[in-house]
Amino acid sequence: MLDSRKCFTDALLECAREDKDIMAVTTDARGSVTLSAFADELPAQFVECGIAEQNAVGISAGLAHSGKKVFCCGPACFYVARALEQVKVDVAYSRLPVKIFGVSGGVAYGALGATHHSLHDIAVLSTFPGMNIVLPSDGHMAKKVARVLADDDRPWYIRVGRGETGEVYDSEPKWVPGKAIMVQDGNDITLVGAGETVFHAMGAARILAEEGISARVLDCSSIKPFDTEAIRVAARDTGLILSVEEHSVHGGLGSLVLDSISESPVPVRILGIPDEDAVHGKSPEIFAHYCLDAAGIARNAKSFLKANGR
Repeated sequence: MLDSRKCFTDALLECAREDKDIMAVTTDARGSVTLSAFADELPAQFVECGIAEQNAVGISAGLAHSGKKVFCCGPACFYVARALEQVKVDVAYSRLPVKIFGVSGGVAYGALGATHHSLHDIAVLSTFPGMNIVLPSDGHMAKKVARVLADDDRPWYIRVGRGETGEVYDSEPKWVPGKAIMVQDGNDITLVGAGETVFHAMGAARILAEEGISARVLDCSSIKPFDTEAIRVAARDTGLILSVEEHSVHGGLGSLVLDSISESPVPVRILGIPDEDAVHGKSPEIFAHYCLDAAGIARNAKSFLKANGR
């Protein structure tokens, strides 16, 4: 079990020790982002803005315009709502190398409800020209993403959860923007995940294997740019795709999957948060309620296979 927030900021601190142009900007969130060690060790590379996300994005853009490599860090829900115009205009429109590091994304805030959920971020940010999006699937990938993006000159949004989650990889994977990773091969159905849902898709694949069902698992954590070819190959090889996302079913991973195979369609089922006010509860409870955990994914995969005569 690894905390993706801590893995990301640990790697960022390592990079910042070697590169004095790397800066971290936050909004009274150094604890929840796990930036305390960064602030203590490299105070000249750290900016505290207080609870002022719009200002933080503007400051980050100004620093980037001056040649700095800026990571603007805080709760995802505020950077993709309260500060959305600044992200759009100051960062994406201006093509500045600011990385928005959004923690506690999706339903990670649990019982705090809709005001603190970020279930629209992929849908909105993917429409911004120049903006790129990644949802690291575990702590090992979070470390790799931090190292890669420290030297990337494009705007990025990085969304992670809150607290420890299961491991998808046993070391830093060979993550490349725009490329999916086949975590497991299979030929009966493809399970596509991004972020924390990849771990649960792996669990579902193990459950299905016990019943003789071979499931391919794709880690599509690079949301934009997106690996359309991997989806097309999976559609051709398995004939069925089940996408699983900690996001609204509108405009997220499932929509990208459908777009990828629109010219050669196969049956696709999207598991995500439906068009309703999400239930309150702890993150694992919300995952289970919406069938985003391993058991729920496996049940849906079996019913999907049956519905298609497989």
